[in-house]
Amino acid sequence: MAWFQGAVRIELQPESDAQPAIRPTQLIVHSVAAPWDEQRIYEYWRDSTNLESHFGIDYDGSMGQFIGTETRADANAAANLRPDGSGAVSIETASNRNATDPWTPEQIEAQIRIGAWVHDVHDLPLRICRSPSDPGYGYHSQFPQWSTSGTRCPGAARIGQFREVVFPGIVARSKGETTVALTEKEITTIVSRVLAGVARAAWLTDGVLGVPADWTTPGNPEWKPASIAIDTGKRVRALQASTAALIAQSAAQDAVLEKLLEGGGLTVEEAKAAAEAGAKAALDILGDRLQNLGG
Repeated sequence: MAWFQGAVRIELQPESDAQPAIRPTQLIVHSVAAPWDEQRIYEYWRDSTNLESHFGIDYDGSMGQFIGTETRADANAAANLRPDGSGAVSIETASNRNATDPWTPEQIEAQIRIGAWVHDVHDLPLRICRSPSDPGYGYHSQFPQWSTSGTRCPGAARIGQFREVVFPGIVARSKGETTVALTEKEITTIVSRVLAGVARAAWLTDGVLGVPADWTTPGNPEWKPASIAIDTGKRVRALQASTAALIAQSAAQDAVLEKLLEGGGLTVEEAKAAAEAGAKAALDILGDRLQNLGG
C-alpha cells in the first residue's frame, strides 16, 4: 500500500485491509457536498456509508488519507476496479451543500501535491483522461461510467478550476516547474474572463455611479458606467493630444530662443519673457481643450 507523507494517515478499517488491490492508473477528484474537514469525511465513510475515497481535503488544505492508493476505494463506480486490475485513486474535497463553490487556493495546492505524488509513485500519464478507462486525471462527472446514478460533482466552478488551474499545476509540479506555462490563447481566455467578471460586477450595481462635480451637467449628477468609460476615454485621448502639442510648442520656443541669442537681436531677459508668454499661451490652449470636453 502507498501512503502520501503529506497527508494525515486516518486508516479506514476494515476496508483498508479487506478490499482488493488495484493498479492505480487514474486520479479522480470529487466534492463531498458538505463543509467537512478530513476527520469528518473519515467519520462519514466509517459510520454512514459503505463508500469511501482514498483522500479527503478540507478548505484550509489539510489532508487525510484513509486507504492506501494500491487498495480499492469505492467512490468512482466502474473506475474503482476494472477486470484488468486497474483502478482510480479518489480525492474528496470539502464544499458547500450544493457543491457550487470554487476550491480555495489551499485546496488547489493540496490537489496539486497529491496529483504530482501519484504521478511520481504510480507513473500516471500527465494528461486528462480521454475515455472512462484511459489512464490520467479527471473529475467525477467527466464520464457517466464513473457514477452509478449520474452526478454534477465536483460542480461547474470546480470543473473549470480543474482544467485551468489544478491539472496544469500538477503537470508543472511533476516537471519541476514553479509556475504554469500558458499559451497565448490560454492567457487571452483567462484575461477575458476576468475582465468580463469586472464588467459584470459594474453593471450589477444600482445602475448609476457618482462622478466628479466638474463632469456633471444640471439635472444629471450621476452617470451610467458606460457613459463614464466613454467620457474617460475621450478625456485621456484629448489630454494626450494636448500634451503632445504643448511639448512641440516648447521645443519650438527653445529653438527660437537659441537662434535669437545667437544673433544678438534680443537680450536674455527679453528672450525669456517671450518664451514664458509662449508657454502660457500653450497652457491656455490645453486648459480650453479640457474644459470644452464637458460640453
